[in-house]
This record gives sequence, structure tokens and C-alpha cells, in this order.
Amino acid sequence: MTAEPVFDGHNDILLRLQMAPKRRAKIWVEGEGKGHLDLPRMKAGGFAGGMFAIYIPSPADPGAPDYDAMMDSPPYELELPAMIPLGVAQPVALSMAGHLLWMERASQGAFRLCRTVAEIEAARAAGVIAGVMHMEGAEAIDESLDALHIFHALGLRSLGPVWSRPTIFGQGVPFRFPGTPDTGSGLTEAGKRLVRECNALRMVIDLSHLNEAGFNDVAALSDAPLVATHSNAHAITPSTRNLTDRQLAVIHESGGIVGLNFATVFLREDGRRSARMGWEPVLRHLDHLIAHLGEDHVGFGSDFDGAEIPQGIGDVAGLPNLLAALRAHGYDEALVAKLRWSNWMNVLRRVWGA
Repeated sequence: MTAEPVFDGHNDILLRLQMAPKRRAKIWVEGEGKGHLDLPRMKAGGFAGGMFAIYIPSPADPGAPDYDAMMDSPPYELELPAMIPLGVAQPVALSMAGHLLWMERASQGAFRLCRTVAEIEAARAAGVIAGVMHMEGAEAIDESLDALHIFHALGLRSLGPVWSRPTIFGQGVPFRFPGTPDTGSGLTEAGKRLVRECNALRMVIDLSHLNEAGFNDVAALSDAPLVATHSNAHAITPSTRNLTDRQLAVIHESGGIVGLNFATVFLREDGRRSARMGWEPVLRHLDHLIAHLGEDHVGFGSDFDGAEIPQGIGDVAGLPNLLAALRAHGYDEALVAKLRWSNWMNVLRRVWGA
């Protein structure tokens, strides 16, 4: 039986390719069985489309503590790296955009870069995986926003002003458990210009990783539905990265969407990184998000290749296991169809206009 199509709000396979460019054909086309994503497993799991993140990794620090161990032993607070300069970030971002364009050619028709919902739906109808260029942290965008237009011309349709590091546009939340997203100040003047220009270009503004003051600024400025591509419920797991009920209400009021993050540290009530967990945390977060946002405003935002994933999912080939767990929990076919596909399409259509 063919796996049901799923649209995913966030993944980090471009970072894997960036870290090993000479092996990218083996990683992407052939599949090594490592990480979470590759073309064969995406086909097997029903991954029919998603947001592919351009993310600038922090410089290596040999003296840094073992962050993975810290996140498996809460409470924790990870020290954020410094802002990355434009001159360092921009070449990396261009390289990662190049990887995404290469993925389309190397797939020999199995993967297509898409810029509109009509293109995503056409790809799905043809049995082709749809990829949307996304930017997680706007370090590669200059204060004049000229680079925003260049990346938009390349296909960029979704942008988060920050990862958890600060940028010239605003501040992200530190990785802290327990904690709240109310950390630091809001958008800078450049950040407010960025929001207005993204609105003018009809681009998604991703609220995941943005602190609460910055969230409030985007909500006040933006005329588009509010989107958090990969975030969970703070009421269930009190991580700085998760959204409070007040934030969920603001997103609901805007007609936006939240993509459920599969990262264990944002799912487990104890905040631990361990993948040894059942379906209960996933279901609790989904139940809470649906209760506060409504059935039409929740989707998936896996964080594949960027986080530890519950053992029940494992990697992208495990998406059918997730859908089976939702049905066993009592979600009917109409709701499952909304979560895996149509909710994302409806919100993207309202943002992009096509």
C-alpha cells in the first residue's frame, strides 16, 4: 500500500549535505540509512512535501560542554553563541540554497522545488516530492534587505528572523528547561522592516525560535496568518521553545498554523532528550494544540535531521506509524487528512496568495 502523503513544516537535511558535500549523492539519492531523511525513505514514508531549512551552523567550539548530555539531564540552560556576521553567513546560505537546487536535478524527476501551493499540489498529483526553500535565522540577510530579494528570486518562501542566536533583526529564545519564551527584547527596527518586506513579498514569517517580545511585534505588524513551523505547547512541556496558551490564541485569531515539532526535548514533560518514549507525549501536545488552535490550524513540523526523534517514528519512514497512532487515539480520517496535508496547504495559500 502506498503511504499517505504528508507535508512537513521543517527539516534540516540541507545542513547534513553542507557538512558532507562530497557525499551528498550518497546521502540524498542513494540513502545511507543515517540521519532522518533521504530520497528512498521519504518515498517509503509518504513525505510528499515540506520546508527545507537553510541554517547557519555555529562555529565549532572544542571547549563547549556536551550539550546533548545536558539536555538529557534537566534542568539545563545552554549558552547561546554570538551573532554570526553577514560576511560569514551569506556564503554558507548560498551554498545551502545550491544544495537544494542540486537535489532537484539529482533526483531525476522525483523531487521538485516549489514556489506556490499550485506547484506543490501539482507535484503531489504527479508523485513528485515538493520542496520549499525556508531560512531558519536571517543571518544571511543584510540590513538593507537586498539579499532577501535575491533569495526570494531563488525560491525562498519562508523565513524565520532568528534561530536561537541573536541577529540584527531580533532575539531568539535560549535553550532552557524549565523556562518561558519571555526572554529579552523584541524586534529591532531592521526586524520590523523585515516583517513588512516579507508581507510585501507574501512570504511566511516563521515564529519558531523567536522570543515572546519578538512574537508580539510580528503579531502587531504582520498582515498575514501567523506561522510557527516547528513548535509545541508550553503548557505540556515548559521549554522556552514552546508556545504559551496566549501565543496559541494569537495564532488562532490570525488564522495561522503551528507545526508539531517531533523533537523529544519539546515533547517530553520532563524535558529530556531521550528517544525512549511512547506516543503519549505526542498525543498530549496534539490534543492541546487542537483544543487551542482548532482542527484547521495544526500540522507537522518534524525537525527531521535537526533533533532527537521519538523511537516510534525513528526517521521519515516512520510517518505511517505516527498516523496509525493518531487513528488509534480516536482521530478520524478527516482530521488526520488535515494534519498531514490540507491545513498546511490552506495556510500557505492564504500567505502566498497562490
